[in-house]
Amino acid sequence: MSKWSTLVVMLVACCCCSGVHGIDFGSFFKSTGDVAKVAAKTAKGVVEKVPEIFSPEQLLEFGKQSIVGLPAEAIAATINQICSVALLSNATQSENSVNITDMNYVLMTGDDNVTIPLLESDDLWSNDLFNKKFNTVILVTGWTSNINEPNRAIDTIYNAYKARGGYNFVVIDTAEYVDTLYTWSAFNTNDLGKGLADGLQGLIKYVPLEKIHLIGHSLGAHIVGAAGRQFQFLTNQSIPRITGLDPANPCFNEGESLSGIQRGDADFVDIIHTNAKVLGKRDPIGDADFYPNGVVSVQPGCFDPACSHKRAWELYAETVYPEYEKSLLAIKCNSLLSLNTGGCIGNPVPLGFACPTTAKGNFFLKTNNKSPFSVKK
Repeated sequence: MSKWSTLVVMLVACCCCSGVHGIDFGSFFKSTGDVAKVAAKTAKGVVEKVPEIFSPEQLLEFGKQSIVGLPAEAIAATINQICSVALLSNATQSENSVNITDMNYVLMTGDDNVTIPLLESDDLWSNDLFNKKFNTVILVTGWTSNINEPNRAIDTIYNAYKARGGYNFVVIDTAEYVDTLYTWSAFNTNDLGKGLADGLQGLIKYVPLEKIHLIGHSLGAHIVGAAGRQFQFLTNQSIPRITGLDPANPCFNEGESLSGIQRGDADFVDIIHTNAKVLGKRDPIGDADFYPNGVVSVQPGCFDPACSHKRAWELYAETVYPEYEKSLLAIKCNSLLSLNTGGCIGNPVPLGFACPTTAKGNFFLKTNNKSPFSVKK
């Protein structure tokens, strides 16, 4: 018998027998022979899976999560606690309150982008460059992002939709209201969402509601969530789909005034978590929640929170390209470990663009450390 087998047999035997005086285990194990059989089967199963569970790759990843991820998670947890106290005392109320007249829609065209004030949305939807036959994607990016400066998230996702064709691609210019002190930016998300909802009322005069898809990254995810809720209040209708790309974690806690994006904000809410417990939310908050490489704070190829945080939009953008739309397939599961050891069964569900709106639950998958992110079997 190998060392692994011997160790597991001893552990299982101890677990099975340790409480024998306090609990009657007769209904579970009628003889010591049964205990031995269970121990042997368990040992055999674990030994078979040891190369998968404790591979050099897995050990390296565990080490990286411990060294890089845990300190960042501890800092984020502290910030969250401070933010919760501040919210109770209204200390986070922004000194840069939202003035909706400063916000703009930007219709990306590849040449001269069309910029229209948010309160004059009819001028955008009726613009000759806005194709009323196309589906419409509206993107809101995160903290410190500014459409007037180079923005890789916007450029990457737009280029993917441009390659695909058949979409109006609109970005919300938040006029630096998410480019200020983080707590003020977070406090502004509800007001920014309400402004977007006002504009969406104008959009549905020109575009069927079923052709609208809202996407948000980081704080932008909470803005589109708020827009979805406000749109329901204003119109008694619901946005068909909202996608949250690693929704921001600090200051957004369930039951507090900044609850953020959640299932129910649209007919279907899908979430991609890539920097769990640090810059991004950990808990499942959508109809379908995707956890690339598990519930981790550090993604493959990354060594800082910002890299892992942006991985969400990198993954999503890749799936927009027709040849990659079903390349990142996830399985409904409760952990990556269970997935790796064959503990989860079910039909694969594509992460990102082609995610079916019937998907429900938590989904796990492994990815590469760079594009193309699909892991070849």
